[in-house]
Amino acid sequence: MFSDDTAPLNKYVSLPKVDLHRHLEGSLRLSTMLDIAKQHGVTVPVSMLNLSGLVQVQDQDPMTFSNFLEKFKTLRLFYKSPDVIHRVSAEAVEDAAKDHVRYLELRFTPVALSRAEGFPLHDVMDWVITSTQEAAKKYKIKVNLIASVNRHESPELAEQVAWLAVDHMKHGLMGLDLAGNEAEFPSSPFYGIFKEAKQSGLHITIHAGEWGPAQNVRDAIENLGAERIGHGVRVLEDEAVVALAKECGTVFEVCVTSNFQSGVVKSVEAHPLSKMMEKGLKVTINTDDPSISRIVLANEYQIACDKLNVSLDELKKSIIVAAQSAFLNDEDKEKLTTLLKKELKL
Repeated sequence: MFSDDTAPLNKYVSLPKVDLHRHLEGSLRLSTMLDIAKQHGVTVPVSMLNLSGLVQVQDQDPMTFSNFLEKFKTLRLFYKSPDVIHRVSAEAVEDAAKDHVRYLELRFTPVALSRAEGFPLHDVMDWVITSTQEAAKKYKIKVNLIASVNRHESPELAEQVAWLAVDHMKHGLMGLDLAGNEAEFPSSPFYGIFKEAKQSGLHITIHAGEWGPAQNVRDAIENLGAERIGHGVRVLEDEAVVALAKECGTVFEVCVTSNFQSGVVKSVEAHPLSKMMEKGLKVTINTDDPSISRIVLANEYQIACDKLNVSLDELKKSIIVAAQSAFLNDEDKEKLTTLLKKELKL
């Protein structure tokens, strides 16, 4: 975490929160990983400290895309059984609830979770859905899910995930996400899949404008039907795309610490979050991969206010924007927004 001074952090911990962009695969607890390693014979360092270096960004690490992605290579070794997937799903929800997150959209990549042991994709979806919904009831937090597919993998796999997601909509799987390396892999092979998914009732969020130019944000809106953009910080490079996003009411899921640690911005202070707000874009603040980044959402709120000159009122408004942008039906969205406005005294 970027600050050891917990006194100012406490006021952000106590705020009710909404997290629209959190990856399950980036939310594993270190203690859980050590347990899994012992139970399933995963070869990793036996100490918490050494394991942390493999799966979490350290202060001395190079802040690069390749270093950030390297952490996932180790994380993928841990999905050894249905029990493991149940456990990490439930713990991700518990950790969000402890941070006073009132509404969480947890995205997960079924292909990544299935690959270590060759689990069927539909089983993986069922396990994540069951565990997150049970945990949501237990910890009194509202949780919906987003299925994620990667640009570097085949459209055929993405199509399987999309149709399984449609089949699970009634169980709280509300959206489809395209993630992965946008610098080297185009989105065009996925146009038809995302169009059909949207027509079938799934909401659409797309990782874009993070490692690719503002044009990728335009592409996500116009060709993939994106309602929300994951990251999207490079949208500011093109005023025409900014105007398009404003006209379409596109919402940006911004993740400040992640953008610094993966080298998208050179420093936390250089992050364009406040500029995006000044431009009138709909901006929300999220965690991305809290375990990898060693953060909770309260840390991101603190950074926004203390390092990026976002006022507390602007922060509270961004929480309401997040609630209004949730992949919920109108009635549930109104309930969530009303609850948060009351808690935030807006």
